Amino acid sequence: MAPNRLHLLPMASSHRGALSPACVQCTEGRKMVLFVTGVCRFRCFYCPVSPNRNQKDVVYANERRVFADDDLLDEVRAIGAAGTGITGGDPLGVVDRVEHYVRLLKRTFGPSHNIHLYTHEPNAEKLARLAAAGLDEFRLHIPHYLWGPLSTEGSAYRAVLEAAPDWGIRRGVEIPVLPDKAAELRRLLRTLDTIGVDFVNLNELEFSETNEQKMVERGYRTDPRNGWGVRGSRAVAEAVVREMRLRVPVHYCSSRFKDGVQLRQRLLRRAERTAPSFADRTSDGTVVLGVVEATAARDLPRWASRVARRLRVGPDDYRLDVARRRVELGADALRTAARRLPWPAFEIEVYPTSDALEVERAPLNSAALVKVGAADGGT
Repeated sequence: MAPNRLHLLPMASSHRGALSPACVQCTEGRKMVLFVTGVCRFRCFYCPVSPNRNQKDVVYANERRVFADDDLLDEVRAIGAAGTGITGGDPLGVVDRVEHYVRLLKRTFGPSHNIHLYTHEPNAEKLARLAAAGLDEFRLHIPHYLWGPLSTEGSAYRAVLEAAPDWGIRRGVEIPVLPDKAAELRRLLRTLDTIGVDFVNLNELEFSETNEQKMVERGYRTDPRNGWGVRGSRAVAEAVVREMRLRVPVHYCSSRFKDGVQLRQRLLRRAERTAPSFADRTSDGTVVLGVVEATAARDLPRWASRVARRLRVGPDDYRLDVARRRVELGADALRTAARRLPWPAFEIEVYPTSDALEVERAPLNSAALVKVGAADGGT
């Protein structure tokens, strides 16, 4: 791929030079996200990590909470992942845990399972150790107050990037684009070009539930074109990618690309592998189901059999979700018979993730309307 050729991607993303192999897998939805800890000593003001993970020592594989190795491995299989991206928090803060997962993934899925890691910490000893365990690539997050020549301040980051080729590992830099730091960003990119890193990823700066107050205090505002993206971040990134002629590949990834392409492709892959045969799958990767919810039933399997008989569906046309106390079946099959049921019946649209996050629900009978009214306080 020609190093100076501009490549346009969906959702306003773009790049010059070859994408990292890990980024290619992300765009195809074939990368599992392994969140190994929410703890991080850097505490960047723009950190978007959600409240249930931020500064909490928890592990998630995509949206699935990990309590045992099998939880992680099952999630890899659920999306047919060809690789894993390790993130946090800062993964190097739990390097023993990370090494365990790297070895586990390589041992289970083979050497071709691509594993990359994000970190703020410029720690050569830890990164070399992970490279020996099988890590394929790391991405340094260089703090914005160090952007520039990386000579005196920031020299630890330069040292790690220069040493990494000896470990047989790809090394890059991944940072958000702060619109008020355009000059500093350009100086940093020229430094990284001189060092000869394998790639640079520029992410659109975006608002989240956890960073909104600090972002507003610093004068950042949303961009009407880009949802939660910060005004000016996209413009600076696009100018850098279009105008700077560097040997190092540079990739700009918009916030809409992460949701509209990466996440959507992953959901489509998971729905294809995990959704029941009676479910309807949408082009967005969500799943449409009919559900009948238990009320006072104590013996859920017996109650589910009663529901199936009432609806005249066979054993392969429904399933019992014990945790959510409901029977799931095809939306069409339920829609035509819901009025005959004394239990609340809904048509729902959910993500095909382990938490089955609901996007929408519509009541299909009077019992469901009563339940909705009670939940709304009778209004």
